[in-house]
Amino acid sequence: MRILYNFSLYLYLFMIRVASLFSVKARQWLRGRRRLLPKMQEAAGQLALPGTPPDRGRTIWFHCASLGEFEQGRPVIERFRELHPEWCILLTFFSPSGYEIRKDYTGADHVFYLPMDTASNVKSFLDTWQPEMAVFVKYEFWFNYLAGLARRGIPVLIISAIFRENQHFFRFYGGWFRKQLCHVTRFFVQDEGSRSLLARYGIKQAEVSGDTRFDRVYHLSRHPGSFPEIERFANGNPVMVAGSTWPKDETLVGSLISDNKCDLKFIIAPHEVHRERIDRLVASLGTRAVRYSEYTESPSADAKIIVIDGIGMLSRLYRYGQLAFIGGGFGQGIHNILEAAAFGLPVFFGPNYQKFAEARDLVEKGGAFCVKDASELHRKVDELTSNKERLLEAGEICRRYVESKQGATGIIVSCLEELH
Repeated sequence: MRILYNFSLYLYLFMIRVASLFSVKARQWLRGRRRLLPKMQEAAGQLALPGTPPDRGRTIWFHCASLGEFEQGRPVIERFRELHPEWCILLTFFSPSGYEIRKDYTGADHVFYLPMDTASNVKSFLDTWQPEMAVFVKYEFWFNYLAGLARRGIPVLIISAIFRENQHFFRFYGGWFRKQLCHVTRFFVQDEGSRSLLARYGIKQAEVSGDTRFDRVYHLSRHPGSFPEIERFANGNPVMVAGSTWPKDETLVGSLISDNKCDLKFIIAPHEVHRERIDRLVASLGTRAVRYSEYTESPSADAKIIVIDGIGMLSRLYRYGQLAFIGGGFGQGIHNILEAAAFGLPVFFGPNYQKFAEARDLVEKGGAFCVKDASELHRKVDELTSNKERLLEAGEICRRYVESKQGATGIIVSCLEELH
């Protein structure tokens, strides 16, 4: 099975090379890995960074697939840095959507793409960095890395993990994959179902910690920063923030804008912000829509819609909203609803949300609302905006839910303290 796994890595690399002919992300993936190990070896020789203690030689390695996993790992990274400023923090990403946005993240000493999970790359990577601990976030299982870390006796934590019966670990062919999980020192899982599923297959080193995203979004809601231009735009009016949207989501929000019996203003932050995508969206919304970059240069009193054409802002923009629509529910699954919930916004999304415990919980509690089409969105928004008490109640349900789920970061960092 290991031979088949290794073959699949080379097949994946071949497919990426083909995809790079058409895909910007695939080209970024390949470009970011050119001479990657030599670049790492050069950087690793400079662990005593300017302005840092000269003995910063002990290294902890954090790995995230992409941006969402980084936001889950970030509270742990930053708490560990507070406790141990003398350590070197190495952060790696698999995906360009994580690396390209966070390559200048100051909470880590070094940020790189992850070299492909081949045996030779693993040896070179571990020889170069010599990490004393490794932390992988949520779904990242690179089996040659796990085996290489285990051979060197380096503790490995998987944090904010979720396991489900339909994952390959638990299928009839999953014996080899489950065996690789034994290389993990400790799993910190989000729920009891994940812990008991692992235990059923003899994997006992798991603990329910919860999801570190709750710690992250709670912190953001308490330290949101400000956007003066957005404050002028809102100007005391009710605002719906539509975050991480795709075209289908924007069709529903657009119909609400056209109808707009509630006299809402709208902030729309698409999931993708490349120029062609923003141009099409702004054109579809009419003359009262403006790009954020243009609005900051020349605020328009007539603007009813601001389209966010930059990155890294959305999580803090929810502070200006009274309602939130989260995209992805008409595709593979909804994006992060917790950032909006932390600010006490009732949340709307499409029907594909069942994989997400927080969405199921908040729908059941009455703080979130699934909508299948535009008419249902109109009706539910009207119900909330016409009843201020119900609007505030739904928002408070969301806020209290996030507050009640704090603590995963502390549990994980306590384990790191024991291991180091």
